Amino acid sequence: MSGGARHTVPVDVHLVLRRDGESGPEVLLSRRAGPVYAAGMWHLPSGHLDPCEDMVEAVIREAREETGVLIAAEDVTAAVTVHHHPPVGSRSRLGVFFEVRRWSGQPLLMEPDRCDGMDWYPLDALPGPMVAYCRAGLDAYRAGLPAAVHFQQPGDAIEYGPDGPDRTRLLAGPATGGVELPYRLRVFAEQAIGRIAHATEVSWVRTGSRVWRLTGAGGGTWFLKRHRGSKFHDREVAAYRSWVPALEPRAPRLVAADTALQAVVVTALTGRSPHGMVLGAAAEARVQHGLGGLTRAFHDSGPERPAGSATAADKVKRHLEGARPYLADGDEDLVLTLARAYADLAQPMLVPTHGDLQYRNVLLTDDGEPQLFDFERTEYGTATGDLVRLSDTWTGRPDLRAAFLDGYGRPLTPAEELRLDCEAAFDAVSGIAYGTSHDDPEVTERGHRTLRRLHATEHR
Repeated sequence: MSGGARHTVPVDVHLVLRRDGESGPEVLLSRRAGPVYAAGMWHLPSGHLDPCEDMVEAVIREAREETGVLIAAEDVTAAVTVHHHPPVGSRSRLGVFFEVRRWSGQPLLMEPDRCDGMDWYPLDALPGPMVAYCRAGLDAYRAGLPAAVHFQQPGDAIEYGPDGPDRTRLLAGPATGGVELPYRLRVFAEQAIGRIAHATEVSWVRTGSRVWRLTGAGGGTWFLKRHRGSKFHDREVAAYRSWVPALEPRAPRLVAADTALQAVVVTALTGRSPHGMVLGAAAEARVQHGLGGLTRAFHDSGPERPAGSATAADKVKRHLEGARPYLADGDEDLVLTLARAYADLAQPMLVPTHGDLQYRNVLLTDDGEPQLFDFERTEYGTATGDLVRLSDTWTGRPDLRAAFLDGYGRPLTPAEELRLDCEAAFDAVSGIAYGTSHDDPEVTERGHRTLRRLHATEHR
C-alpha cells in the first residue's frame, strides 16, 4: 500500500423514485435550471452528503427537499453504484442510486430556482437532453446490474447522446442460482427458452458486451448477449427484426429481447471461425464468394436512403489528433489527400450495413459456407464502408477480392473504388487512435497495414 496521500472522492446520492405506468415502469425526473451544473438537462433527484450524514438519510432528505415526498428508511433499497469522472476537472466521484417504490405525498417542484420541470418518464423512453452521468446509472439499473464505471474524457459533452462516445462500462454482480449468469439475466433467458442446465461465458475480450452459450435442460443451445449500452442493443434488435431475416438460415434468429436489461437471446450457429485459420486458396476464395452473397443480401434488405450532410471524413481530423504520434512519415498527408478527394465525390446512397464485417464475425459450416453473426453495429451506411475491414484480407490476394465481388454480383464503380480507399484510410486512423489508447495491438497493426497498402496505391 502506498504511503502517500489517500485518494478520496465526493459521494452523491440519486433517487430512483419508481412507479408502474401504463406502458411499464416509470421514474421521476427533474430538469435543472438556473446557475447550476447541466442546466436545461434532465436528471434524477440527487445531491451530496451533508457532514455526518449516512447515504440513506441523504437520499430521504434530498427527496423531501426536491420533490416534497416523504420516504421511510425501510423503503430505501440500494440499486446501482457509479464511479464517474466528468469531462472537466480532475476528480472522480461515486454516485449511489437508490430505488424507492413506496412513499407518501405527491411529487412537486420544490426548488423552482434550481429546477423548471418535473415529470414521470418510462424507463424505456427517457427524455433528452439528459445528463450522461445520470443516464449511465439508469442504464445499469435497467440492466439489473449493481455498478458501472462512467469515465468521460476531456471534450466529451455533459449531455448523453446516442451517437456520442459510449463511456459506460456496466459491471455484473456475482453469479447466483448455480448457473454462471447474473440473476435477472438468467430469469429473462429461462422465460425465453426454459430451464438452463449450463451457461458458459464466451465473450470477445475486446468488446464491452458479454455473451454466454446456454444449454437448455432439453439439450438445445442458444446464445445470451448483454449489450454494453442502449445504442448497441437497439441496433442489434432492430437489425434482427428487419434486415437479418434476409440472411437466413446463415444467420442467427432472435428469440427474445429485453430493453430494460439490454439483452437478447438468439439461436445458435454451429461451425468454426476462419479468424486465425490457415485456409487453402480455393477454400478461402469460396468463403469470400459466400460472404459477397451474404453482404449483398444484407445491403438489399432495406430501401436505399440518401446520405445526409455528415460523412466519415468529418471525423478524420479528430482521429488524426489521437493517431498522429504513431503515424509514419507521409501518413497524415495521405489521409488528408483522401479526405479532400472524398469531399469531392457525389453523395452516395446509404444501405443497411453490418458495420463490422470481418472474419471474427463469421462461422463456417461443415461445407465451408460462411455464416454471419454479431449485428450490434448495424446501421445505414455506404456499401463500400461495409467492405473496409474485410478488404484487409484482400491485401496481396486479388483472387479473394474477385471472389467476393463475384459473390456480391457486381464490380465496384471507379467512384466506389476511390470511396473504399478513402473510407479505409479513415478507419485505419481511427483504429490506430483507438488501438494505441486501449492496448489493442491487432487493431493498431491493421490500421498501419492499411495505410501501407494505400501508399502503394495510385489514387485517382
